Amino acid sequence: MTHISYDEWKRYVENELNERDRERYEDHLYTCDQCLELYLEAITELEPTLPVLSNTDDFTNAIMAQVIDSKEKEIDKKVPFYQKTLFHYTIAAAMTLLFMASGIFQSITNYVDAVEGSELKQSTPSVTEELVNKTFAWMDQLKNKGADN
Repeated sequence: MTHISYDEWKRYVENELNERDRERYEDHLYTCDQCLELYLEAITELEPTLPVLSNTDDFTNAIMAQVIDSKEKEIDKKVPFYQKTLFHYTIAAAMTLLFMASGIFQSITNYVDAVEGSELKQSTPSVTEELVNKTFAWMDQLKNKGADN
């Protein structure tokens, strides 16, 4: 990672960079703690030369007005009808009604019941059941041999 020098951060604070470099420096601040420290040092050193806000409430209100304006512009953007949530819910409801009226859901449940029923009929005994059955058969054979003697 290439770091930005302290002198360059001073130029940034004094607004002596072009817009492209300013954006690049700002993006770099998000990922580099070392450069963030240099930037903060530059601000601390140049603080006496920076402009002072005479009325901070007016400044805050102006910034908030800009934020609200940008949000309203986002909301006012036209979204095609097919990208709206209501359109998707309408399509889903219409398809559900169509499937219910045509009997597709009923035929699917009948098919599932038939498949489950056939699987249950074809089920084989478990290993434990087979072991118990063979044990009882062996014990019966022993009992029968003892009774024959």
